[in-house]
Amino acid sequence: MVYVDGFIVPVPKKKIPAYRNLARKAGRIWKEYGALEFKECVADDVKVGKWTSFPRSVKRKPNETVVFSYIVYKSRRDRDRINAKIMKDPRLAKMMAGKEMPFDGKRMIYGGFKTIVDL
Repeated sequence: MVYVDGFIVPVPKKKIPAYRNLARKAGRIWKEYGALEFKECVADDVKVGKWTSFPRSVKRKPNETVVFSYIVYKSRRDRDRINAKIMKDPRLAKMMAGKEMPFDGKRMIYGGFKTIVDL
């Protein structure tokens, strides 16, 4: 079964175009190293829940939206191999070092997930 990295990120609404450009570049690099899929999805029907929700999880501010992202790999082993290369890639380091990052990385939620159903 495939392995998935998932991310939830708060992004200022006015910075969605910059975020999209960054994600396109990053996605091409992930796929170049072997990721099967790279998806970035902006909130469309996401309500603030009483106790938990996507907006609450990242402490979304009024001027922000939520982006849900995921990367699909053949396996956990493949993911670890690909991410090791990603972390050494100077193209990504240059993108992430910018002072004008289009999101607050301190409020990003992420993790790796084993697939238990794949239809």
